[in-house]
Amino acid sequence: MHKTPATDDLRVFTAVVRRASFAHAAAELGASPAYVSKRIRLLEEELAVKLLHRTTRRVAVTEEGERVFHWAQRILDDWDQLLQEVAVTRREPRGLLRVSCSFGFGRRIVAPAVSRLVERHPGLQVRLEVFDRLVDVAGEGFDLDVRVGDEIAPHLIARRLAGNCRVLCAAPAYLARKGMPRALDDLAGHDCLVIKERDHPFGVWRLRSGAADRTVKVRGPLSANHGEMAVQWAVDGRGIVLRSLWDVGPELAAGRLVRLLPEWQQEANVWAVYPTRLERSAKVRVCVEFLQAHLSRETWATETA
Repeated sequence: MHKTPATDDLRVFTAVVRRASFAHAAAELGASPAYVSKRIRLLEEELAVKLLHRTTRRVAVTEEGERVFHWAQRILDDWDQLLQEVAVTRREPRGLLRVSCSFGFGRRIVAPAVSRLVERHPGLQVRLEVFDRLVDVAGEGFDLDVRVGDEIAPHLIARRLAGNCRVLCAAPAYLARKGMPRALDDLAGHDCLVIKERDHPFGVWRLRSGAADRTVKVRGPLSANHGEMAVQWAVDGRGIVLRSLWDVGPELAAGRLVRLLPEWQQEANVWAVYPTRLERSAKVRVCVEFLQAHLSRETWATETA
């Protein structure tokens, strides 16, 4: 008769599968690779199956391991939910919350917010990771993705945290040199600073004015995969940028940038995105409510829905 696997062993196994590496899983868990290897070996002995194929270069999941991985995720989620349900108060979340976000928004907006979150809820631990790509929230083991942009897969739960839009802007020096665009078609004759970042289509700006939608193909001598660099180029007078109000708001207020064609903008609200299996998670709920309240005080944010 098999023993019931310990939840700690299941956590080690799911970390190895997500990271495809014993060393990376050990770093995530704050343990040694030897400890991780031992727990995987004991789990395989308890279940009497081979879970992983191990070589010197990579770790691959066996067919049995895939089934165990999906069950382990469900078991761990249910266990975490049970711990939260029987806590002294569901208003006081405990445990680890894994949060992902884009580089710029994560560094400037989300990081200060989660710092205050854990100060208010000392039983909560937050691991914040930032990326320059769209994250597979469930597949990569995150509890919550803070996302700027309205294109969200229907199988995920999305709660709007704040209203936001991307606007066209340029420095006074650039406009003095190149002139002010009077219509969207004028952008074809301007130097545009193109960003390849997360869900942005490269060189294509989709804009809205009331009920009208337009797609504009733009180009210019400078492009980047990081929005903060493009904003700095715009401030330096190198061209026109399409960027979120959360990012360029201070530059517009200080006059270092000027908003162009203000009737046109791109909706890019801020969302909390998480898997359906975490719909009743107290940790996620408290974090989402805290972020909504925190972002509502930002000067760039409009009222949440």
